[in-house]
Amino acid sequence: MSLWQLSQGHLNCLTACPRQFQQRYLDQLNLPQLPDLEHQTLGAQFHQLMQQRHLGLDIAAILQAEPHLQRWFEAFDHDPPPMIEGDRYSEHQRQLLHQDYLLVAVYDLLILGQDQVQILDWKTYARPPKLRKLRQSWQTRLYRYLLCETSPYAPEQMTMTYWFAAAPEAPASHWVTFPYTPEAHEQTRQELTLLLDQLNRWLTDYQQGHNFPPAAVATEHDYPPPTPCLEAHRQRQFQGSVEGGITDDWVEIEAIAEIPI
Repeated sequence: MSLWQLSQGHLNCLTACPRQFQQRYLDQLNLPQLPDLEHQTLGAQFHQLMQQRHLGLDIAAILQAEPHLQRWFEAFDHDPPPMIEGDRYSEHQRQLLHQDYLLVAVYDLLILGQDQVQILDWKTYARPPKLRKLRQSWQTRLYRYLLCETSPYAPEQMTMTYWFAAAPEAPASHWVTFPYTPEAHEQTRQELTLLLDQLNRWLTDYQQGHNFPPAAVATEHDYPPPTPCLEAHRQRQFQGSVEGGITDDWVEIEAIAEIPI
């Protein structure tokens, strides 16, 4: 099998709904995303803005031209996340070969200190996900795991901080930090191995003319148990509108497009 490149977006999609992974990445269907294109574009521009800021470039003209970016940047200045001392790397990419897959991550900001390392990630979508879901997302798990495997830092020396342009309700802050432990590192290693072993089996079946299972079927026998996929999310929203009920309208983290590398 040829070498596959997998990001946290691939892993989140595969975990949430294997059939959608097939449709998006194997069948190459142009599936709709939940976030609108305009907001995704603004999010990408904010990431570029923060990169230019950390490179010491002038960003005044960009802020004046786009009110959304100015509002988000002012929120960052008002409540920045705590950052350690050290060498800073913006939009920093790391790779790791795992089985027949090349795992990749792009860190919005990586700070390498003397005995600590900090990962920072900027989020601009409308509502932050629940902390439990964010902690279990493949971005949180993969980014820490990959950095630990490609650097001399031990798990207990690293943290990952998310900063949200749209903060949770007061008095909560714009940011949240997740520590790391050797136990969590080993658990992620095992989960990655199991998930990629399962992907190998699904790919073999796919080459023989069989589809990847949908989320409901995959939950019965496969690991790890997937979270609801985007199609299920849309069905819940539609059902809620028909019955006049209330739907959970916060954005799934799996739906958030990451900055291309």
